[in-house]
Amino acid sequence: MSYQQLQQHFLKISHLQHLAAICSWDQAAMMPEGGNDARSAAMAELSVLVHQQTTASHLGEWLIAAGQENLSADERASLDAIKRRWKQATQLPGDLVQAQSLANSACEHAWREQRKNNDWESFKPNLAKVIELVREEARIRAADAGLRPYDAMLELYEPGMTSAKLDVLFADVKTWLPEFIMRADELQANNNVIAPVGPFVIEQQKELGLAAMKLLGFDFTHGRLDVSTHPFCGGVPTDVRITTRYDEGDFMKALFGVIHETGHARYEQNLPKAWSGLPVGEARSTGIHESQSLFFEMQLARSAEFTQLLAPLARNILQREQDVAFTTENLYAFNTRMKRGYIRVDADELTYPAHVILRYEIERALVDGDIEVDDIPALWNEKMQAYLGLSTEGNYRDGCMQDIHWPCGAFGYFPSYTLGAMYAAQEFSAAQRSIPQLAQKIAQGDLAPLFNWLQKNIWSQGSLLSTDELIIAATGEPLNAHFFKTHLQRRYLGEA
Repeated sequence: MSYQQLQQHFLKISHLQHLAAICSWDQAAMMPEGGNDARSAAMAELSVLVHQQTTASHLGEWLIAAGQENLSADERASLDAIKRRWKQATQLPGDLVQAQSLANSACEHAWREQRKNNDWESFKPNLAKVIELVREEARIRAADAGLRPYDAMLELYEPGMTSAKLDVLFADVKTWLPEFIMRADELQANNNVIAPVGPFVIEQQKELGLAAMKLLGFDFTHGRLDVSTHPFCGGVPTDVRITTRYDEGDFMKALFGVIHETGHARYEQNLPKAWSGLPVGEARSTGIHESQSLFFEMQLARSAEFTQLLAPLARNILQREQDVAFTTENLYAFNTRMKRGYIRVDADELTYPAHVILRYEIERALVDGDIEVDDIPALWNEKMQAYLGLSTEGNYRDGCMQDIHWPCGAFGYFPSYTLGAMYAAQEFSAAQRSIPQLAQKIAQGDLAPLFNWLQKNIWSQGSLLSTDELIIAATGEPLNAHFFKTHLQRRYLGEA
């Protein structure tokens, strides 16, 4: 009886979260400039209401009583997920939740223009307020869970992961990544790759993105594509909202941005319907979520086999039938080249881990109180030069102001990107072992076996299993960075 009461209560909460998700999408994609203050106040009020419902005093009693009931294994997993959500919510006072909602909205909204204007001085006080509140949150959560402050924030996104574990993983990557980048540079020096030259009509780019989404199985009856400053996947499983941004000089940015977000969206659209609206029916972690977007974008879409599908679409829709840059061979070489750059979202998969490790090291130090906001630009520049040989001195727009995560208060999120890349490589390797002649199937446009594998092993599982249990069940072993390293060696260094 208590378990059923908990289910009904959290289903009601999911309805409020549904509204919050759509309002958030609208704020980023469609809302006129003048609506921000009122929208931020409304969303802050909604966040308080959700917090009050999630921390209702009687839930603790229901949780204890439900724990003594005769539940199935799946119901037990559902109860554990509800308890984890309740515990995380009850750690924070309502006034802190409201203050964070207001500070994050104000910082993120102002960041849009401040980034364009390279205006670090105006951005800095807003970010300082966000970090002040994040530190308070981290201190409270850490004290309750017996963790370091940053680890307490990391737990929100990647349950079971710690900075100690990340330090081991990332230290290993840093031992071989610089050599891989250097060798890829040398190998590509002799490649005759032709860059597609614009302008590329925005409407045609949109048509190409929609065609790629259709090819990848996106359900347009439960989602849509729009434009925002920073591409993202939002909404809810029954109404997934993905966004991109277009550049007339480079159609690849939008195209692969759409493919990336489609990976997120397909995961959301295929989460277990039986557990819809409950914590156990949600994605397991941000790392697993990122594994789906990177599975689509990196493992699948940039493969030689998928390029055989993508190249004809691009030639036809962008009207480049006679353009030598649009041959299948050239597009594959172009989309798998390595280039050191400033922008994380535009980075190739070989240099991408350097961008993530840089952010992880800075945000960990920020949350733990080892550095202050004033230290960020110099530290960012130092690490960019050390990891990628690039200077960002005075270039805040393409440096420490480029991401939406910190303005929104999402500290502890960045490691998920490289964890996701590692999970994706391991998952794709397992799918290759499981599906006969997978490469040929992809080249022929038969993607159903691959999507069925993801549906069975990842999407349909929601949060019924822990992250380790999920990966072991899907691939036969816990997370092993060897698969990611091997993938990069094959694609960028030509090593078997």
